[in-house]
Amino acid sequence: MKVLHVITGLNIGGAEQQLRLMLRHLPVRSEVVTLTHPGAVAKGIEADGVPVTHLGMAGNRDLGALPRLTRIVRQGRYDLVHTHLYRACVYGRIAARIAGVRAVLATEHSLGDTQIEGRPLSPGTRALYRATERLGTATVAVSPSVARRLEGWGVAPSRIHVVPNGIETARFRYADGARPRTRAALGLPEDAFVVGGVGRLAPGKRFDRLVRAVASVPGARLLLVGEGPERQALLDTARECGAADRVLLAGACEDPPPAGADGADLPSLLAAMDVFVSTSPDETFGLAVVEALAAGLPALYVACPAIDDLPPDAAPGARRIGPSVPELISALSGIRDARLARLPQPAAAHRYDIAHSARQLMSLYEQAVHGTPSPAKRAAP
Repeated sequence: MKVLHVITGLNIGGAEQQLRLMLRHLPVRSEVVTLTHPGAVAKGIEADGVPVTHLGMAGNRDLGALPRLTRIVRQGRYDLVHTHLYRACVYGRIAARIAGVRAVLATEHSLGDTQIEGRPLSPGTRALYRATERLGTATVAVSPSVARRLEGWGVAPSRIHVVPNGIETARFRYADGARPRTRAALGLPEDAFVVGGVGRLAPGKRFDRLVRAVASVPGARLLLVGEGPERQALLDTARECGAADRVLLAGACEDPPPAGADGADLPSLLAAMDVFVSTSPDETFGLAVVEALAAGLPALYVACPAIDDLPPDAAPGARRIGPSVPELISALSGIRDARLARLPQPAAAHRYDIAHSARQLMSLYEQAVHGTPSPAKRAAP
């Protein structure tokens, strides 16, 4: 089977890195088109042996991108087109249909209650999504929560299939040696209480609240992994709180890393932390929380459908908390005082192993292309 993946961009981000990871586990011949920004993840995908084409799209209204994409689809003679992220789903579905490809899947990675891919939702956004969704064969939701939101938009339940995001579970297992090695490389004291977070440094993630909370916990240090437009604002907030020397912004971390890459990978950075916190109030999945749990960390979160959609005993190290700074301070102080040991990998980490998700997605590919039976549309928690 020959599959073309179309994605809006390939800078470092959750959906982008999830595509790269999934490509490693799908037993099909794959190629990728990125509409914009062929960044670090594009290089990683190419290093893995998958061709990447940059379409050079200038903006949302660059209608000239549509015939260019249609030509690529037609010339590639693909069995299936799989689109990722809003703009790629809109243009990719149309191009696939014009080019004569009848099997078209779209994965909805970033649909929140009030935003999509970090931008506020609007009636026009919904209307265009619904209109082009009907051109596809099916839509993949990364969690039951996203599936419910799609239904609320008017997408027929029979067209929605849940295939969760995944991680390479074994790679995140805690290793004792990684902790002192990574802390030394980052300049973090071995005995420090280190609070961690992972994600794009954007306003919607609410990392400013985490900075303020850590500043109010004596002796605590904050390690944030990610990059984005809020970087300087977060540093300014730390300075205003008198905690500039206790807040470390480690920058973006490509995961999985390219072969031979220098610097700490994400499992090593997680090993340097004592507790993981996700302050984002609107998530479509919450992959970073799952990765933290797989690394044996207690995880505090404001919103995480990946955990909330599972039975409570699937992730005993995870705890939902309120979004305010005082609530964060209270939760962090309690964990600091308890000095918890590393936890075993919970059932949730194995539930979301990438190999399981790849098998589910491959079943949908077979159904779309060959009409063979697919499993139940809703994956059991």
